[in-house]
Amino acid sequence: MNSEIRLTLDLLESKNKTHLVQLKLPYARDALSPVQSQATLDYHYGELYKGYVDRYNSGEGDADFNEAGAFLHNIYFGQFRSPQTQQPHGAILSLILRNHKNFQDFKDKFAAEAMQIQGSGWIYLSKSGVIKTIKNHTMRTDIALLVDWWEHAWALDYQSHKDRYLKNLWRILDWDAINLRL
Repeated sequence: MNSEIRLTLDLLESKNKTHLVQLKLPYARDALSPVQSQATLDYHYGELYKGYVDRYNSGEGDADFNEAGAFLHNIYFGQFRSPQTQQPHGAILSLILRNHKNFQDFKDKFAAEAMQIQGSGWIYLSKSGVIKTIKNHTMRTDIALLVDWWEHAWALDYQSHKDRYLKNLWRILDWDAINLRL
């Protein structure tokens, strides 16, 4: 496991067993509203993400699945801030412009790819600028920007309108946090 993954997971070593620690939110639980409600954050962060960490640490279930779930949620929840209209800047903007005509073209391609996902999964912009998907939970070392496409990420707030979830998600992305990955 490379050092970036170890830092992203915030791992602690104890008695030859890796112990996962859930990322502490860098914002209040109601700070993402109205894009993500406190109810969604309480359920998604407080129960589901915490569940991956807890099951991994107690040895319950599939260790690889739980570790990857914790890893992906660390990235996902660590890239948000209160809603604003800030545009991408710095390294992430350069990556987008190098691989896509402009930010709107990138968002359109990202949305089209996301809407192709049948069932659950993840969609992300890789550090090479390619839009990729993850079925289920898999750890990847090339994630620049990550969107949770599992139903629990959007259903409470958007019901069956996952396209609106993605459209609004751009408003809470912390481009500085994303730039740190690059």
